[in-house]
Amino acid sequence: MRDAAQFFRILADEARLKIIWLLFHRDELCVCDIMAALGITQSKASRQLATLKHAGLVTGWKDGLWSHYALRPAQDELAKIHLALLRRSLADRADAAALLKTLQRWLDGKKPGMACAKAAARAAKDSMKKARTQHAGASR
Repeated sequence: MRDAAQFFRILADEARLKIIWLLFHRDELCVCDIMAALGITQSKASRQLATLKHAGLVTGWKDGLWSHYALRPAQDELAKIHLALLRRSLADRADAAALLKTLQRWLDGKKPGMACAKAAARAAKDSMKKARTQHAGASR
């Protein structure tokens, strides 16, 4: 029972669900790709990925200063069934489709050979600009 409770606690976080959703559709993603798609900082992305890795849901490896992550095949029946259900359920959601489009726009705009640090800095700047614009519109 404890393992099941821990598994569902991991899935109870929106950022982690979004990361899993992105990884359902890509063989691997760099932390900077996740940062850009979710509009979050490197520390938040890394913290959420560490939680997923500790839970055995993703695997990660280093490439210089940046880490790459991929979904790890489910190790038990509970995870297999519920991850498959999660994938089917999210597939019907407009916000999940929009997240994939955001990731694809980011990946399309990411220049070959561009260092992740530069790419991530650009994404963070764009995210901050978007947040300021939304905040300005909300305060009117």
